[in-house]
Amino acid sequence: MNKRQIHARLIEQGLNFRKFALANNYDPRTVTQTVERWAGSQTPPNGRIAFSVMRDLSKQIGVELIPGLLAHPFAHAS
Repeated sequence: MNKRQIHARLIEQGLNFRKFALANNYDPRTVTQTVERWAGSQTPPNGRIAFSVMRDLSKQIGVELIPGLLAHPFAHAS
């Protein structure tokens, strides 16, 4: 999924990137930068925060944004 598709899914739930970020204790700018960088990628992010953002976004919208992300061992750690 690209950034616009992710944003559309959040809007369907009454959210946007900023509201999602604040609800999940992320900096809003970090969320938008992470989505711009990793949306549509085939490999999971190396950074802990970027990985967590993409994992939480995947759970929020109900779509695995990066193949294998939710099955990754770190996806279950908090």
